[in-house]
Amino acid sequence: MSMPFSKFHLVCGYAASGKSTLAQQLAQDHDAIVLSEDQWLSALFAEELHSLADYVRCTARLRRALGPHVVALLQAKQAVVMDFAANTVEARAWLVGLGREAGVTPTLHFLDVPQDVCWQRAQSRNQEGSHEFQLSKDQFDRLALHFERPDEAEGFDLVLHQSGQF
Repeated sequence: MSMPFSKFHLVCGYAASGKSTLAQQLAQDHDAIVLSEDQWLSALFAEELHSLADYVRCTARLRRALGPHVVALLQAKQAVVMDFAANTVEARAWLVGLGREAGVTPTLHFLDVPQDVCWQRAQSRNQEGSHEFQLSKDQFDRLALHFERPDEAEGFDLVLHQSGQF
């Protein structure tokens, strides 16, 4: 599937919706680098991550560190895929702000996959050990409660991906 050209790609969808898989495909399609929130959090803060509050605290630190780097990459004309869960208005505002600072309108890829399908994928991923983090049903449900559907009025171009694509 050919995507519109963009230098700055964001991904949005429930946990285990296929965001990281799509991020890798976008990187190939657009000769972009991928910055993965899960990889960075695991490498830097694995011992500190035990709750949603820990995630919020650690991801805030990660954002402060990576934000200027992302802007510099975009200003240098490097295409970037942010494999950061752009699942809330607040998270998307941060990402859109980076794009604005760099003079780039981001493209948000929304993986519209039902929660039950995502939970099944998360369980499979847990069993395979193929992801940096294992999600319990309670953690999955709490993350899903915070999900806010994206709206183009937030300042990005929106591309919708249906359930079976990733």
